[in-house]
Amino acid sequence: NSVWVSTDHDEIEKVAKQFGAQVHRRSPEVSQDSSTSLEAIREFLNHHHEVDIVGNIQATSPCLHPSDLIKVADLIQKEGFDSVFSVVRRHQFRWSEVKKGENKMTEPQNLNPAKRCRRQDWPGELYENGSFYFAKRHLIEKGYLQGGKMAYYEMRAEHSVDIDIDIDWPIAEQRVLSFGYFGKEPLKEVKLLVCSIDGCLTNGRIYVTEDQKEMVSYDYRDIVGIDLLKKRGIQVRLISERDCSKTLSAMKLGCIAKVSATNKLQVLEDWQKDMGLSWKEVAYLGNEESDVECLKKAGMSGVPADACAVAQKAAGYICKSNGGCGAVREFAEHIFLLLEKVNSARKQ
Repeated sequence: NSVWVSTDHDEIEKVAKQFGAQVHRRSPEVSQDSSTSLEAIREFLNHHHEVDIVGNIQATSPCLHPSDLIKVADLIQKEGFDSVFSVVRRHQFRWSEVKKGENKMTEPQNLNPAKRCRRQDWPGELYENGSFYFAKRHLIEKGYLQGGKMAYYEMRAEHSVDIDIDIDWPIAEQRVLSFGYFGKEPLKEVKLLVCSIDGCLTNGRIYVTEDQKEMVSYDYRDIVGIDLLKKRGIQVRLISERDCSKTLSAMKLGCIAKVSATNKLQVLEDWQKDMGLSWKEVAYLGNEESDVECLKKAGMSGVPADACAVAQKAAGYICKSNGGCGAVREFAEHIFLLLEKVNSARKQ
């Protein structure tokens, strides 16, 4: 019936409202590092007596799909369950822990080593994956998110992504691109990548020789990335605020380029219209404040790891590589993952 974001942060409130959510301002008491989701939900209910059922969606599970939530809501509203939570099926053999200094052996928990079966022949076990918890008001007021007439909802393994520690991020990024929810609008293939030369294709440094000639350096991996994009039918065009035509000529990339560009967004719009593309078919890799509007417009946007803060904020993807050190190749791989998602959707 309504979608709420519970936060005590002004910027999160702003973004939530931009996407159509309502905002509940958390009190300092339930905004501590040690605060639980249950505490925040109970505070919310104290201010919203009209709410009978709460679906607590965890932000750390980014592959959740609306179809799952609709089915779970039906379990409570139509089938009479008091609480429903998400699980995923795992095929992992468990053994008892032997603590250091204990004089005992480990024991099997869910297998018989003498009749060990193949994991693919074993039905596995259900584990909570922390994606969502739905519960009726009377349970939450008693201090429970699970209780009463309970049911679990088994999510598909590819949709079960949980970000707990920093090393989970790259896995989550890959999963979201391959299995994430991209909205009702059909996915579009990327047809054009526009790359800022200075700070993306190069590291932004300009070397000047004694005879006043300029030199820049680039990473061969990025050249390979551009070639791979072209082989996939994606046009690559370059843009720069400087007049670096001699440098581009020496690099022999075979890409259309616009140098001395005082208005990058206007150049991007002209290219987009000339090619008859929607914005979802355009990708942009930039790194400076002058790239921000282009990053916001493009269907896919990325920045190198050392891009300025405002560019990072506007981008959908932040590379792990710095400009001139493989960022173009990395962003190309990011695009290829999206193309796999498009092809998979078409097959389905």
